Amino acid sequence: MSVTTGTKLVYDFTEGSKDMRELLGGKGANVAEMTRVLGKERVPAGFTITTEACVAYMESGGDFPDGLEEQVADALERLEEQAGKRLGDPGDPLLVSVRSGARESMPGMLDTVLNLGLNDESVEGLGGDRFAWDSYRRFVQMFGNVCRGIPGERFEELIKERKREAGVKEDVELGVDELKALTADFRRVFRDETGEEFPQEPLEQLRQAIAAVFDSWTGERAVSYRRINEIPDEWGTAVNVQQMVFGNRGERSCSGVAFSRDEITGAPKPSGDFLPNAQGEDVVSGVRTPRDLHEMKDSMPEAYDELMQILRTLEEHYRDMQDTEFTVEEGSLYMLQTRNAKRPAQAAVRFAVDAVEEGLLERAEAIATIDAAKLDALLHPGFAPDADFDVLAEGVAASPGAARGEIVFTAHDAVEAAADGRDVILVRPFTEADDVAGFHAAKGILTAEGGKASHAALVARGMGKPCVSGAAALEIDLHAKRVRVNGTELGEGDVIAIDGTAGIVTADEVPLEVPKVSEEFETVLAWADELRTLGVRANADAPEDAAKAREFGAEGIG
Repeated sequence: MSVTTGTKLVYDFTEGSKDMRELLGGKGANVAEMTRVLGKERVPAGFTITTEACVAYMESGGDFPDGLEEQVADALERLEEQAGKRLGDPGDPLLVSVRSGARESMPGMLDTVLNLGLNDESVEGLGGDRFAWDSYRRFVQMFGNVCRGIPGERFEELIKERKREAGVKEDVELGVDELKALTADFRRVFRDETGEEFPQEPLEQLRQAIAAVFDSWTGERAVSYRRINEIPDEWGTAVNVQQMVFGNRGERSCSGVAFSRDEITGAPKPSGDFLPNAQGEDVVSGVRTPRDLHEMKDSMPEAYDELMQILRTLEEHYRDMQDTEFTVEEGSLYMLQTRNAKRPAQAAVRFAVDAVEEGLLERAEAIATIDAAKLDALLHPGFAPDADFDVLAEGVAASPGAARGEIVFTAHDAVEAAADGRDVILVRPFTEADDVAGFHAAKGILTAEGGKASHAALVARGMGKPCVSGAAALEIDLHAKRVRVNGTELGEGDVIAIDGTAGIVTADEVPLEVPKVSEEFETVLAWADELRTLGVRANADAPEDAAKAREFGAEGIG
């Protein structure tokens, strides 16, 4: 797809709508829609670079299409005028995030850069305090990883080293001097890895970040995810440039992810995670284990009440369960994203039935919200209710179902084991987007860190894989390929079982049982029977399979 001169490649958030997802991507279309529904005071301003620009960039071999840089400059000028700040201003800088946004959600597969616009001068204009230097070190770290391909482990090792030297456990306990030193360490790594100094010119930072998001569409992890989920390569991704709001401005600030209903069960009560004094990547990366969303009611009651109302408003507007990202900056709530929530089959069925009972949807509309290909997860085994076993560790019930298999510690090993016909559980401190092929190959996923909104949880739920995240008692040594917990040590090849419905891990031989069909599932099947125009037969080769098919309502064997 070549773009002609004069083609509009950049849209302000105020110009788009949810009906423009093919052009603006899911995130851009939904941020534009949120701006219309919630108002500009709730949604930080910005603009979207279209998927057409990405496709033209790919077809040219990595050149921006004609007119893109000029249109970005014009949109940035409008954003600066609205914000009353300039990008990189040494006195009072505007900072922006640069995020991907494919037309279909691809959690964690594409790239993001936060705090863009910081340099050695503007960090002082931001305040020169702990918050400013925390934001600068995050920017150098993310820019180096996303835009220049520096392995994230290089930066994480330096953070751990600084925390050891300072005698603290959490990143938020590092003081301004440690953060200044850490930023210098990160810039040294950048220089060693690239042969260049860290860029100080904000417009150059922005140009490289846009290119990096475009390039992430053709990265190995994104390609693997598209193959698994049957997403066409030629769609491309949009790029969203949005004014930063800061969840790392102290204890009256936070970042989080909120679902309009329970994302595991579908029950009609909001759920999610948040982290005080943190930015959004801390929540979704799984590097830090967040707190339950409803604990916000105690520490930030006004923002919590506003968020609960917004979740209701968005669900009623979209007429579907919503998955949102939000930031509270010194008590003020901002909404950064909303999308139809990926959910396991149990939650999809529960939502469909409840939505009809609440008058939100008609029966046919409710059935259409269910991904039929994932309904077989309702028949997947769980721990036998009367099983006797010792709990090795407990974590977050991140994706329902149970699985048993040999421990592997890398996605590559999971893929190889599956090719050999072995059942495995992928065990990691936290997962990254590059692990997606291992998710597909493993029977289940277990992580020591992260919560319900971590990368591991989101991708596992999307694939219908059992997952336990945030099992903090686990000490995972990836180099030695060992995991230690409460005096027990296990290695690669040892068998464990996980229950993603209860958040339980055990090394015992727990029997797995197929669950009974829920009343909600039977209700949905009855609706489908009323609405369908085709007969239903089963493909069965054995008497027990034929009996089971008849039990589920098949009219015969085809």
